[in-house]
Amino acid sequence: MTIRTEQTMQTPQKLLVRALKGESLARPPIWLMRQAGRYLPEYRAARAKAGSFLDLCYNPEFAVEVTLQPIRRFGFDAAILFSDILVVPHALGQDLRFEEGRGPLLDAITDDAGMARLGMDQFHNRLKPVYAAVAGLKAALPPETALIGFAGAPWTVASYMIEGGSSRDYAKTKAWAYQRPESFQRLMNLLIDATSSYLIAQVEAGAEVLQIFDSWAGALDHAGLLRWSLTPMKAIVDRVRMSHPEVPVIVFPRACGAGYLDFARSSFMHGLSLDSGVPLDWAFTQLQGRIALQGNLDPQLLVAGGDAMRDAATKILETLGRGPFIFNLGHGIVPETPPEHVGELVKLVQGWHR
Repeated sequence: MTIRTEQTMQTPQKLLVRALKGESLARPPIWLMRQAGRYLPEYRAARAKAGSFLDLCYNPEFAVEVTLQPIRRFGFDAAILFSDILVVPHALGQDLRFEEGRGPLLDAITDDAGMARLGMDQFHNRLKPVYAAVAGLKAALPPETALIGFAGAPWTVASYMIEGGSSRDYAKTKAWAYQRPESFQRLMNLLIDATSSYLIAQVEAGAEVLQIFDSWAGALDHAGLLRWSLTPMKAIVDRVRMSHPEVPVIVFPRACGAGYLDFARSSFMHGLSLDSGVPLDWAFTQLQGRIALQGNLDPQLLVAGGDAMRDAATKILETLGRGPFIFNLGHGIVPETPPEHVGELVKLVQGWHR
């Protein structure tokens, strides 16, 4: 007789993990990027108590609470750790602050001398509160709810580090990459090392699935996409797999267009998250036979609600829901989203059957 441990009994039953392992399910799991956030009144209350945004990220009690809020309210099939992609450069030693109305601001690095001030010596010590939050979530989540850890991809994180915040054209980052590619590669190598180590530590704290966000992948030309987005993410996933081969990884090279096919063909990840601009029929014929897909409702349809939201969500389910698939948005929930629309979407997806 085979003795099944608690781990073997629970993990395969979680819909998110099953979809990422290639199963076509009776109905897909659903979670939403930024499902914990400003559209929820309970989040705004916790944010006011915590102080700054970084205080919210680095306080395990608050981070656990805001991660659990959408699980309690909507019953998503997965929870994603509440944190920010920029805790990685912050832990490497780059000054970071968040200002209302301006978003993240960093003391920009512009050359090798700036890069030399970064290092791994205090990295994990600075991130201990994040790992404590992951462990707290692992203990607090319902047994059927998967726990997702995450990090930003090196290209996207590097763009913030070099631009000093958000950018429209990524001119400084591209100039460094195009004009001094060997120097830029050193920065990418540091971020590959740090991000791999960070994700492995999240798994060891309790994360069951990982997602890597390359939010600004679409800013790159095709050659740049392969060199600075796909290749670094593959290096990270390869390292995670060496330590934890059982943990599925989703990558999100947002707005990379036909470059999604390069990611699907490379097959280093378990899941590929699609932005809202990806045609469903193309995704079905060109991508889904190669890999589990995730996506890709326009976040503004979630704001609009009504028939527009329902029709678009149903079209996604009918096109992609019969293969390995996870329902999500094409990017994160926006603050003006009515919570009741989120609840309706969750009910629609969880009530759908192929």
